[in-house]
Amino acid sequence: MGEATEHYITSSAADGIGTITLAHAARRNALSHGMMDAISAALAGFQQQSVRVVIIAAEPGAKVWSSGHDIGELPVGGLDPLRYADPLEHTLRAIRRFPGPVIAKVQGSVWGGAFDLVLSCDLVVADASATFAITPVNLGVPYNTTGLLHFMGRLRLNVIKELFFTAAPAEAAQALEWGVINWLVPAEEIDAFTLDLARRMAAKAPLAMAVIKEQLRVLSDEVPIAAQTFERLQDMRRLVYDSADYREGVAAFREKRAPRFTGR
Repeated sequence: MGEATEHYITSSAADGIGTITLAHAARRNALSHGMMDAISAALAGFQQQSVRVVIIAAEPGAKVWSSGHDIGELPVGGLDPLRYADPLEHTLRAIRRFPGPVIAKVQGSVWGGAFDLVLSCDLVVADASATFAITPVNLGVPYNTTGLLHFMGRLRLNVIKELFFTAAPAEAAQALEWGVINWLVPAEEIDAFTLDLARRMAAKAPLAMAVIKEQLRVLSDEVPIAAQTFERLQDMRRLVYDSADYREGVAAFREKRAPRFTGR
């Protein structure tokens, strides 16, 4: 079966495998509220259909897998741009809590919050066209603590610092070495390879798979942080998203010019 959700994604399910295809090429698959709501709804539908494995991909030939958070939807005026209730955060939780493996099939560039989405998937299959960049320092955005924990659950600390501090894209071979990618395969083989991987996992015991995934999520996500430490981090983030630099970063992106950061 297959269906289209607005113009953001297409989704289909067959033989216990669900596929979500990012299909908003006009906006380079930006993670807008509409896109996130569509993905979350597709995942909820797959769960009701007892889908065992999900593949998230972009349309064939897309040079940009996803451009990341829709900058036009970032709030200004002292509001947290990455709050718990944000649709992107809701979708990341839906991926991480889906009771079966979620595979990111990546061809093309991955930017900003889309990198967090890829890391929220259980496995990543990519071809040589894949690149990965996390770019909050280009915009003056204080990345949220939950998102940083997602990166810390997958990558070495020095790698995380290089990615966040430079905002430079990591090429596919580097991403494989760092552990972002599970499998780097030729472009002409990626569809068959990913489907075969999904089929092999879909043939395993679904209840055991679900509980193992949930145990791993809890063990990696439920990192205890003292209340006063969390509040201090949130206060530090608040100073940034209420700063002139944050307003300048967002304005510069919208005006397609280089930002002029002052540290205030």
